[in-house]
Amino acid sequence: MKISELQPNSNATLDKVEVVEKGEVREFMKFDRPGRVCNLKIKDSSGEAQLTLWNEEIESVDEGDNIRITDGWVKEWNGKIQVSRGKKGTIEKL
Repeated sequence: MKISELQPNSNATLDKVEVVEKGEVREFMKFDRPGRVCNLKIKDSSGEAQLTLWNEEIESVDEGDNIRITDGWVKEWNGKIQVSRGKKGTIEKL
């Protein structure tokens, strides 16, 4: 699947995307538990999207990496497509 084919509120597998930008890691508290989140920009030949990484996932991916996202979750936020690993998905560095 290509980035241009992503649809909100669905699962998606992206075979090869490049991480072109990694944003700042932000810390937060939810239900009295600390957490961290980081937004990245990913691209393939068809377009760009945002990838959101949580907690320990953040260290597994760096700017310039090529990655595969299997069974990720797609949503729309502020009019833009946003991808995350979701509950059952995986992200692997190629």
